[in-house]
Amino acid sequence: MKKTLLATAIAGAIAATGMMATTAQAATVYDQDGTRLDLYGRIALGVSGGGPEVNEDGDKINGSEFRDVYSRFGLRGTQRVSDDLTAFGNFELRPRLDEVNRDGQQVRNSFLGLRSNAFGTVQAGNFDNFYLNTVAAPFDVYLDRGLELTGGGFQGRGDSVGYISPNLEGFQVYLMGKHYSGNGEPAGSEGSNSSTINTAGGAVYEIDALRLALGYTQDRESAGGVGENVYGGSASYEFVPGFSGRLAYESQSDFEDKIGVGMTYAMNEWAFNLDYYRIESQGDLKAAQEDANLDTSRNAWAAGAYYKVSSNFDVFAELHESDQGTLIDSDTTGSDFTDNVRDLRDSVYWLTGVRYHF
Repeated sequence: MKKTLLATAIAGAIAATGMMATTAQAATVYDQDGTRLDLYGRIALGVSGGGPEVNEDGDKINGSEFRDVYSRFGLRGTQRVSDDLTAFGNFELRPRLDEVNRDGQQVRNSFLGLRSNAFGTVQAGNFDNFYLNTVAAPFDVYLDRGLELTGGGFQGRGDSVGYISPNLEGFQVYLMGKHYSGNGEPAGSEGSNSSTINTAGGAVYEIDALRLALGYTQDRESAGGVGENVYGGSASYEFVPGFSGRLAYESQSDFEDKIGVGMTYAMNEWAFNLDYYRIESQGDLKAAQEDANLDTSRNAWAAGAYYKVSSNFDVFAELHESDQGTLIDSDTTGSDFTDNVRDLRDSVYWLTGVRYHF
């Protein structure tokens, strides 16, 4: 009987609401005897333009374009095992709503685990790199471009296991590992013989209006990276209700050092974001840029304005200038940049649109 009620509730909710997204407006479709299932989502559409003039193949990519802005829908379930232990699962799809049958849809943020108030949380599956949850989180405020720190897709999402400690008077630790098996590589190749685990983690301390974080994420050449770990720290503080500032430093030897500073201001239905980054190339990347007579530093910035029409509907506008003068070909691995660096001109990227939350 319970399974029948649950299936009927899911089918009815999907028929009534369509595609979903991660928001506070999640709809509870089943809640009985310690088992709960929520349906969540958003539809987001907009128009964008600007940014890099061409891609790696020389194709034009900076013209105005109608686009889906990361619409998504998902299911989130929990079941109480005991007074201290809860089992949970999350399944999320990201469709492409701007064109019919364009690139299919993406599965993301799909994982399962156990959560204990006394011992913490263990989860496995597809989720963001924990470096985002710790160091980069205060700067992850834009719907599209604007985060210049290392994000959740860096050596994350898929084939991952993570642990989050209990919150001990504001202090929390995050640890995770992502597995690369070598399967799918040509038999007998160097890649087929490797089994690699990339680790990431950090610690967060929050007290009153202050948040401090330190973290790292590995970046191995065998996993398609440049072979240098990323280390960083961030601080954020809410000076008065609605107004907060943030500061971050991130370093990846032989690649880039970054300093970021930003603010968020929210008043009634309005919210505003503004961030600035100073990014300096290091090591082999810097040498390759100098050999190609390219700039070895850049000043990036991002800004956004958001207006909440209702509790479920908002409009937005964002700007981003990466000041990117260098393109590194996507097939470059390790620190061998010398033959893979070339000039790339860009303009201010802009995005405006609307979102409806479920």
